[in-house]
Amino acid sequence: MITPFFKKTFLILALIVISGVAGLKAQTLDEAITAMNNERYDKADEILQDLAKKSASSKIYYLLGENTLLNFFADTISNSQKAVMAEAKGLFDKGIALNANDPFNYIGLAKVASYSGDQQSATQMRLKAKSFLLPYKKVTKIPNAADYALTLAKLAESYIVFDKVDTTMALPLVREALTIDEKNPTIYIIAGDIYLLVNNGSLAIRNYNRAQDCDPQSPIANMKIGYIYFKGRNLMAAIPYFEQAIALNKNYAPAYRELGQLYSMAGRFKESKENFETYLTLTNQNVPAKIRYVNALFYSKNYAEVVKNVEDIFAVDKSRTYLNRVAGYSCYEQGDYAKALTYMNNLFAQLPADRILKKDYIYYARIIMKNNEDYGKELGDLEKAKADLAKVQEKNEALKGAAKEKEKVSEEPLVAKIAEIQKSVDASEKELDKGYDAYEKAITFGEEDTYLIQEKARNLYNQRRYSEAAANWERLIAKGKNSEENYLQIGKAYYQGKDFDKAEVIFKDMTEKFPDYIPGYQWAANNAAAKDPDSKLGLTKPRFEALIAKAATDSVKYSEEIFNALRFLGYNALQADRNDEAKAYYNRMLNLDPNNKDFQVKALSSLNTLYMTTGEYGKALEYDNKILAIEPGNGAAKANIQYIQALQSSAKPKANPNEISGVIKDESGTPIASASVRVKDTAAEAWTNAKGEYRFTMPEASTTLVISANGYTTKEVAVTKSRVYNSTLSK
Repeated sequence: MITPFFKKTFLILALIVISGVAGLKAQTLDEAITAMNNERYDKADEILQDLAKKSASSKIYYLLGENTLLNFFADTISNSQKAVMAEAKGLFDKGIALNANDPFNYIGLAKVASYSGDQQSATQMRLKAKSFLLPYKKVTKIPNAADYALTLAKLAESYIVFDKVDTTMALPLVREALTIDEKNPTIYIIAGDIYLLVNNGSLAIRNYNRAQDCDPQSPIANMKIGYIYFKGRNLMAAIPYFEQAIALNKNYAPAYRELGQLYSMAGRFKESKENFETYLTLTNQNVPAKIRYVNALFYSKNYAEVVKNVEDIFAVDKSRTYLNRVAGYSCYEQGDYAKALTYMNNLFAQLPADRILKKDYIYYARIIMKNNEDYGKELGDLEKAKADLAKVQEKNEALKGAAKEKEKVSEEPLVAKIAEIQKSVDASEKELDKGYDAYEKAITFGEEDTYLIQEKARNLYNQRRYSEAAANWERLIAKGKNSEENYLQIGKAYYQGKDFDKAEVIFKDMTEKFPDYIPGYQWAANNAAAKDPDSKLGLTKPRFEALIAKAATDSVKYSEEIFNALRFLGYNALQADRNDEAKAYYNRMLNLDPNNKDFQVKALSSLNTLYMTTGEYGKALEYDNKILAIEPGNGAAKANIQYIQALQSSAKPKANPNEISGVIKDESGTPIASASVRVKDTAAEAWTNAKGEYRFTMPEASTTLVISANGYTTKEVAVTKSRVYNSTLSK
């Protein structure tokens, strides 16, 4: 949004207007200009429209156009830029129709074109305006020198476009204007505005002070200097300048509004309220003034008061439909997403399409995303409820006769639960569709917004719309945003959507394009494991080997990636009865970083598992004792020793009562390879294979399992008498 204070102060001197409007009373024009300066743009418009009816002139229409632009800058939240610019252009065109030789309306058209992004038309209008300024050799020879200088200054001002300015074009014009007329405060104000926009506060203040010297009774310069300190967050330094503006003109309404906003930011709410009340009193409590008050509250982040005041305005004037916008924005900022959605739905239902802003679509999309944050959890709950029902149905199917009919009753609560969750999921999906449609409208509102494409893609991914997420990240690639991260996101989206073939292509392209980006190799290996869970196609091993080879270029930085790849390959080999190969991988783990105790314990545990699998219990004991030498309290090693001793003293081996197993999957049901299953507060840990399976012996008296995987939310599971612990991880 455009900074609310920094709107151009169009100090058109009454002298200039009068010179082109014969027969009009100066007092009436003074009233219009006073109303503009006090931000009573509705009153100024009323006066100027009345003047136009009595005696139309190019200058009157120029002021009407300027007043329209000022009103837009005072309330960029409520006003449609497109509609306002069209209105202002129409007024400037009327001025030109009345006097085609008046440069000011061409300057007005240059501003409109600049704000609309049409720089070519803006340049043409500036050239047209300047064509009415005859060349001169001596300043003293210029007829109507004051008008000439002000025209140059206004041309300079036209190069200010929102919060940017082309100083190469603006400063020479304003300097020339001051050479011609060094006593016009308006020129110094424009010069100060230009310097302020390029963060040259000292020169800005110097010019504002000169403006004050030229017109000691004007509050404008003090307001401008106060804003410099306000902008720099030096609130206490800003206060005296706003107070001085009021001392110069106690009826100068904008100063009270700025003080109200400043005191609000400083936490001095009583003084804030007093100044805002004075501001509303000076503006006769008119609705436009209340709307500017609401906007000031919004910019000072007083969102609760925004909503309260919007409701107060609606109580007396329901036609101000666009106020649903700022109320919706404010509810969003407060985290009241349901109420925010109500306001925004009202806005879209009641406001014409051409008055909808890009930011409306952005807020609407974000509100819907926040309002449906539980959608992923609902999907998980739905899947679990369906799985529970399937288990119950399978169990009941095995029964016969009366017993079968009796147990069927146990299915009813689950059926009802599934129906309830499904209804909520369907409603969320319908609402999310609206949110993504709003994202698309915001993205294509003018030039495609790549930041919003990224935001939309992230939300699609989080809502498990993986193919759509991938398509949006691919849009970024097509627009030249071909970063490692965007490629990775596309591949991960295809991976999560189980489109492993597409993911494989992306990761292949990625590793070729970014040969030193380790996550690309890591995910290529993960994808190969998912595509080839039984290792029948031979995809997994070369991918993990490629990861290890690439990461080996900096084995210190990527030691964890290398370690986990070795561990996966070792476990994979062990599952395939390639024991010598598994041993080689585990020994490489052991030697990777002898000073890393965590690596040492995990490598020794893997070797222990190997020898337990092959029945070499003496070797297994050796590694258990090595684990205890590093970590004396390791419960898994102690439990293994007890188990082996029991086996050795028993003629008939028994199953280890502390051995557990299970399968880890994601929310879509895809097995997660290389997931960690660890006993909380111990080093007892196992990693899943390509099928998401794990098996290990946990210490006695274990109470909690910690299940984690890269890119997923860690989950804790309570240990019970069960020896099978399957789990689903979410993003």
